[in-house]
Amino acid sequence: MTALEKATGDVVLKFEPFILHVLCQELQDAQLLHAVAIDSGFRNSGITVGRGGKIMMAVRSTHCLEVPLSHKGKLMVSEEYIEFLIHVANRKMEEN
Repeated sequence: MTALEKATGDVVLKFEPFILHVLCQELQDAQLLHAVAIDSGFRNSGITVGRGGKIMMAVRSTHCLEVPLSHKGKLMVSEEYIEFLIHVANRKMEEN
């Protein structure tokens, strides 16, 4: 809270979703992994094939959070709300 109160600009609490990149030898391998990822709830997963033929499967979570806390140095939320957000972010980390 001390650092947040000393901030002079905008402060945002941001939690990024889990991403796992897997280099696959065959497209079939990537497709199988993609199906498993989607069935497991990783709905933002996808397959990329590069120009050189490199096949990359990305397993991506949907758990994200982005909340403004202060604007131009003015705290916009209560300390209680920040504690709640930290609890939510920690729970998302566990789910990841």
